[in-house]
Amino acid sequence: MKTPRPIDVSLLVLPETLPGAIYSLHEVLGSVGRSWQAMTGEAEAATCLFAPRLVARDGLPVRSPSGPTMTVEASLDQDAGPGIVIVTDLALSPESGPRGRWSVEAAWLRRRHAEGAVVCSVCTGALFLAEAGLLDGLEATSHWSVAPLFRNHYPEVRLKPERILCPAGPEHRIVTAGGASSWCDLALYLIARFAGATEARRMSKVFVIGDRSEGQLPFAAMARPHQHSDGAIEKAQVWIADHYTATNPVARMADVAGLPERTFSRRFRKATGYGPVEYVQALRLEEAKQMLETTAEPTDAVALAVGYADPVFFRRMFKRQVGVTPARYRQRFATMAR
Repeated sequence: MKTPRPIDVSLLVLPETLPGAIYSLHEVLGSVGRSWQAMTGEAEAATCLFAPRLVARDGLPVRSPSGPTMTVEASLDQDAGPGIVIVTDLALSPESGPRGRWSVEAAWLRRRHAEGAVVCSVCTGALFLAEAGLLDGLEATSHWSVAPLFRNHYPEVRLKPERILCPAGPEHRIVTAGGASSWCDLALYLIARFAGATEARRMSKVFVIGDRSEGQLPFAAMARPHQHSDGAIEKAQVWIADHYTATNPVARMADVAGLPERTFSRRFRKATGYGPVEYVQALRLEEAKQMLETTAEPTDAVALAVGYADPVFFRRMFKRQVGVTPARYRQRFATMAR
């Protein structure tokens, strides 16, 4: 399958840019279509890749207001278009108004938007979009603390500080996000929009983005089995991949491998890093999670479909391994599809 051409993502560095969100977006977007297979071994047909890079007026390093110097990868003149442009949080005091700042960068942003770019902001980065004139008459969000600056300087903007994400304008080519930590909401939104909900769910698991009040287990996936050269065990793995719902799966894998069950169990653990029962349960639960994420099938039907005739046992197993009930798991991840 031909690898799709990456979407250019320009992360604009201004003198007031803080480094946390901009580097986080660089890492997460750059991992789309690349990290999941390396981490889990699950084949990943990338429908979209992103090519993020930090850009600034002259392409020179920029010292951030918080101290670290940010390495810039391109000047505005070298930057490609249209793609996506993101402006992250800016260090602005309430006394230092935004009017009259960033004239060169604002003109560049207007050109990029006119060429078809999707323009996004995080936190106080929305002030830059407003200064460039792109938010007039539109709903937008930003950090709650800069609402007075919007009222004083940009009254044409329909500010919604209660919102976390606010897509607006024709084709939703303007997207603003709330406080500084909402960079992760913007990242998942862009991944879902361009690469699909499945990839957004994968990235939320890789980077543990989302509600962490119930710990990390709801984000975890089956770790990639060890690479090995045991042909008999490999035959059993190939068989169980298509027959994980079978009854007595370990005995039947041993038959496929042509080994006594005790010998098979020992060699399977040595080769893969999993015990045979643990391996089968992991395959079944991964399929159950996929069904809960992407279908409306009742939990009992999901249990039966992945090989558990007793739905009570399935719920108990799921809660122990995943950290939440099947219903709660579905609730957590179903929203990404929307």
